[in-house]
Amino acid sequence: MAVWNVIDHEEISGATAASWSKDSISGSYDHLYFVAHARSDDAGGYIDECKMVFNDDTAANYSQVHLVTGTGTPSSGYGASGQTSVNDVYVSGPDALADTFGALQMWILDYTSTSKYKQVLSLWGCPNNSSTNFHWYMGQTASLWRSTAAITKMEFSPEGGDNFVQYSSFTLYGINGAA
Repeated sequence: MAVWNVIDHEEISGATAASWSKDSISGSYDHLYFVAHARSDDAGGYIDECKMVFNDDTAANYSQVHLVTGTGTPSSGYGASGQTSVNDVYVSGPDALADTFGALQMWILDYTSTSKYKQVLSLWGCPNNSSTNFHWYMGQTASLWRSTAAITKMEFSPEGGDNFVQYSSFTLYGINGAA
Protein backbone atom coordinates (compact mmCIF):
# COMPACT_ATOMS: atom_id res chain seq x y z
CA MET A 1 0.00 0.00 0.00
CA ALA A 2 1.32 3.44 -0.91
CA VAL A 3 1.96 5.93 1.87
CA TRP A 4 1.32 9.60 1.13
CA ASN A 5 3.45 12.10 3.06
CA VAL A 6 2.76 15.85 2.98
CA ILE A 7 6.09 17.51 2.27
CA ASP A 8 4.73 21.03 1.94
CA HIS A 9 1.37 22.80 1.91
CA GLU A 10 0.83 26.49 1.31
CA GLU A 11 -2.27 28.64 0.83
CA ILE A 12 -1.83 32.23 -0.27
CA SER A 13 -3.40 34.59 2.23
CA GLY A 14 -3.67 38.33 1.80
CA ALA A 15 -1.80 39.57 -1.26
CA THR A 16 -0.64 37.71 -4.35
CA ALA A 17 2.43 35.50 -4.76
CA ALA A 18 4.70 35.20 -7.79
CA SER A 19 5.39 31.50 -7.26
CA TRP A 20 5.35 28.44 -5.02
CA SER A 21 8.67 26.72 -4.39
CA LYS A 22 10.19 24.02 -2.24
CA ASP A 23 13.93 23.71 -1.56
CA SER A 24 15.83 20.81 -0.01
CA ILE A 25 13.36 18.09 -1.03
CA SER A 26 14.27 14.90 0.78
CA GLY A 27 15.30 11.94 -1.34
CA SER A 28 13.46 9.47 0.89
CA TYR A 29 10.38 8.94 -1.32
CA ASP A 30 9.69 6.91 -4.47
CA HIS A 31 7.75 9.59 -6.36
CA LEU A 32 6.45 13.14 -5.92
CA TYR A 33 2.86 14.29 -6.42
CA PHE A 34 2.09 18.02 -6.72
CA VAL A 35 -1.41 19.51 -6.50
CA ALA A 36 -2.37 23.12 -7.19
CA HIS A 37 -5.80 24.69 -6.78
CA ALA A 38 -4.98 28.10 -8.17
CA ARG A 39 -6.01 31.25 -9.97
CA SER A 40 -3.81 33.98 -11.44
CA ASP A 41 -4.10 37.71 -11.98
CA ASP A 42 -3.23 37.45 -15.70
CA ALA A 43 -5.05 40.36 -17.36
CA GLY A 44 -7.70 39.32 -19.86
CA GLY A 45 -7.63 35.56 -19.64
CA TYR A 46 -9.82 32.62 -18.66
CA ILE A 47 -6.74 30.49 -18.12
CA ASP A 48 -3.09 31.21 -17.48
CA GLU A 49 -0.20 28.98 -18.55
CA CYS A 50 2.11 27.95 -15.73
CA LYS A 51 5.52 26.36 -15.57
CA MET A 52 7.47 24.04 -13.28
CA VAL A 53 11.26 24.30 -13.04
CA PHE A 54 13.45 21.68 -11.35
CA ASN A 55 16.72 22.52 -9.56
CA ASP A 56 16.75 26.05 -11.05
CA ASP A 57 17.38 24.53 -14.52
CA THR A 58 16.03 26.98 -17.11
CA ALA A 59 18.13 25.63 -20.00
CA ALA A 60 16.41 23.97 -22.96
CA ASN A 61 16.27 20.56 -21.20
CA TYR A 62 12.50 20.01 -21.14
CA SER A 63 10.10 18.55 -23.68
CA GLN A 64 6.42 17.68 -23.64
CA VAL A 65 3.44 16.39 -25.52
CA HIS A 66 0.20 18.25 -24.87
CA LEU A 67 -2.43 15.58 -25.43
CA VAL A 68 -5.92 17.07 -25.06
CA THR A 69 -7.46 20.50 -24.54
CA GLY A 70 -11.01 21.65 -24.87
CA THR A 71 -13.75 24.15 -24.24
CA GLY A 72 -16.52 21.63 -24.52
CA THR A 73 -15.06 19.88 -27.57
CA PRO A 74 -11.70 18.14 -27.95
CA SER A 75 -8.91 19.66 -30.01
CA SER A 76 -5.70 18.25 -31.37
CA GLY A 77 -2.49 17.86 -29.41
CA TYR A 78 1.08 18.87 -30.13
CA GLY A 79 4.59 18.39 -28.84
CA ALA A 80 7.64 20.57 -28.25
CA SER A 81 11.25 20.02 -27.30
CA GLY A 82 13.98 22.40 -26.23
CA GLN A 83 11.70 24.03 -23.65
CA THR A 84 13.01 25.86 -20.55
CA SER A 85 10.44 24.40 -18.12
CA VAL A 86 7.61 21.92 -17.78
CA ASN A 87 4.84 24.01 -19.35
CA ASP A 88 1.48 23.64 -21.09
CA VAL A 89 -0.20 23.32 -17.70
CA TYR A 90 -2.82 25.88 -16.72
CA VAL A 91 -4.73 27.48 -13.84
CA SER A 92 -7.77 29.77 -13.92
CA GLY A 93 -7.32 33.41 -14.89
CA PRO A 94 -9.28 36.47 -13.70
CA ASP A 95 -11.89 36.21 -16.49
CA ALA A 96 -12.95 32.73 -15.32
CA LEU A 97 -16.20 32.33 -13.42
CA ALA A 98 -15.90 34.29 -10.15
CA ASP A 99 -14.58 32.38 -7.14
CA THR A 100 -13.42 29.39 -9.21
CA PHE A 101 -9.88 28.04 -9.24
CA GLY A 102 -8.16 25.72 -11.68
CA ALA A 103 -7.17 22.24 -10.52
CA LEU A 104 -3.81 20.73 -11.43
CA GLN A 105 -2.26 17.35 -10.59
CA MET A 106 1.34 16.54 -11.45
CA TRP A 107 3.17 13.22 -10.94
CA ILE A 108 6.96 13.42 -10.88
CA LEU A 109 8.17 9.84 -11.20
CA ASP A 110 11.47 8.44 -9.85
CA TYR A 111 12.61 11.95 -8.91
CA THR A 112 15.76 10.71 -7.11
CA SER A 113 17.07 8.53 -9.94
CA THR A 114 20.55 9.48 -11.16
CA SER A 115 20.44 6.98 -14.03
CA LYS A 116 17.45 8.22 -16.02
CA TYR A 117 15.58 11.35 -17.07
CA LYS A 118 12.52 12.50 -15.07
CA GLN A 119 9.04 11.94 -16.47
CA VAL A 120 6.18 14.23 -15.43
CA LEU A 121 2.49 13.49 -16.04
CA SER A 122 0.05 16.39 -15.60
CA LEU A 123 -3.73 16.70 -15.64
CA TRP A 124 -5.52 20.02 -15.26
CA GLY A 125 -8.97 21.60 -15.60
CA CYS A 126 -10.23 25.19 -15.44
CA PRO A 127 -13.81 26.51 -15.71
CA ASN A 128 -14.50 29.38 -18.10
CA ASN A 129 -16.51 32.54 -17.47
CA SER A 130 -20.11 31.48 -18.03
CA SER A 131 -22.41 29.95 -15.45
CA THR A 132 -25.17 29.46 -18.06
CA ASN A 133 -23.00 28.00 -20.84
CA PHE A 134 -20.51 26.12 -18.74
CA HIS A 135 -17.44 24.74 -20.51
CA TRP A 136 -14.07 23.67 -19.21
CA TYR A 137 -10.57 24.06 -20.45
CA MET A 138 -8.94 20.68 -19.82
CA GLY A 139 -5.60 19.17 -20.63
CA GLN A 140 -3.17 16.34 -20.17
CA THR A 141 0.54 16.88 -20.62
CA ALA A 142 3.39 14.38 -20.56
CA SER A 143 6.76 16.05 -19.97
CA LEU A 144 10.38 15.02 -19.71
CA TRP A 145 13.19 16.78 -17.88
CA ARG A 146 16.32 15.60 -19.63
CA SER A 147 18.57 15.43 -16.59
CA THR A 148 19.89 12.58 -14.46
CA ALA A 149 20.19 14.85 -11.41
CA ALA A 150 17.96 14.03 -8.45
CA ILE A 151 15.24 16.65 -8.00
CA THR A 152 15.90 18.64 -4.82
CA LYS A 153 14.08 21.86 -5.70
CA MET A 154 10.85 22.72 -7.51
CA GLU A 155 9.37 26.10 -8.45
CA PHE A 156 5.86 26.55 -9.91
CA SER A 157 4.79 29.93 -11.30
CA PRO A 158 2.56 31.58 -13.89
CA GLU A 159 4.23 32.44 -17.20
CA GLY A 160 4.82 36.08 -18.08
CA GLY A 161 5.33 37.53 -14.61
CA ASP A 162 1.74 37.07 -13.45
CA ASN A 163 0.88 36.18 -9.84
CA PHE A 164 -1.21 33.63 -7.99
CA VAL A 165 -4.11 35.25 -6.11
CA GLN A 166 -5.35 34.88 -2.55
CA TYR A 167 -6.68 31.41 -1.60
CA SER A 168 -4.58 29.62 -4.24
CA SER A 169 -3.15 26.50 -2.61
CA PHE A 170 -0.27 24.15 -3.35
CA THR A 171 0.57 20.77 -1.83
CA LEU A 172 3.59 18.55 -2.48
CA TYR A 173 3.41 14.89 -1.43
CA GLY A 174 6.14 12.28 -1.19
CA ILE A 175 4.87 8.80 -2.09
CA ASN A 176 6.44 5.64 -0.62
CA GLY A 177 5.63 2.04 -1.41
CA ALA A 178 4.22 2.79 -4.86
CA ALA A 179 5.06 0.10 -7.38
